[in-house]
Amino acid sequence: MQNNIYTLITGASEGLGKAFAFECAKRGMNLILVSLPDSGLSDLADFISRNFNVSVHVFETDLSRSSGCYDLFLEIEKQGLHLNTLINNAGVGSTMLFDEGSPEFFEKQIGLNVLATTVITHLFVKNLRGNMPANILNVGSLASFFYLPKKQVYGGTKSYVYYFSKTLKKELKNKGVNVSVLCPGGINTNLSVTLLNKNSPWTSRISIMNPEEVALIAIEGLLKNKEVIIPGKLNKFFLVLDWILPAFIKTLITNHTMKRLRPLKWYTQYLLKPVPIRSASV
Repeated sequence: MQNNIYTLITGASEGLGKAFAFECAKRGMNLILVSLPDSGLSDLADFISRNFNVSVHVFETDLSRSSGCYDLFLEIEKQGLHLNTLINNAGVGSTMLFDEGSPEFFEKQIGLNVLATTVITHLFVKNLRGNMPANILNVGSLASFFYLPKKQVYGGTKSYVYYFSKTLKKELKNKGVNVSVLCPGGINTNLSVTLLNKNSPWTSRISIMNPEEVALIAIEGLLKNKEVIIPGKLNKFFLVLDWILPAFIKTLITNHTMKRLRPLKWYTQYLLKPVPIRSASV
């Protein structure tokens, strides 16, 4: 176990973030886990520290507010913790027509997916450079490569993450910090997402992966300094197919998809109910 060198994981209480925590702990990496208040993070940290012989710190804050990002940075600086890995995993997903959302929800989504990723990276990059070799893993999405109905704002935020990561990698290449971007397809991260996945088109359902699978591929790719990490053979195939299909065929597919779109079912509307900006829930 390394003394006072840590991996910071945001959105660590469930789904992919929780899987990242376990995957890193298996590799003997000390952890700083960040999630919303009352998300069960302390219990997770206690279990990991007892079973994997690593040091685990917990910070509960709402990163969709910029004050939460600065509070996290100041507390880590105060405790004198050093980072050699940053995993920007926290984010808000959505699958809905644009007019089914609300300005409050989209503001929170952009705040967490775009602003928090940017601010946290900027705040901690100096800390990372002091503990080279260091790594940054930003969680993007396969949606950033496609123009998908019901993914307009979410896909836009993940397109930002993709561009940001690839550009930052070039800037930090000679400064001892590797930057990788993870672009997964569908993941069964929690109850609401699992329900959505079960009602997705079959082409989406067959490519859905479990968080543990994605986390393993992501960390292995990160430690190998891979620039873009796309887990799953089917997801890679879909990406290649998109590159080679003529534009008019992709337009026909999109138009066909739009005709079949229906409003969200009642249970999905409930589970994806837009959350006020000041709420602690995502």
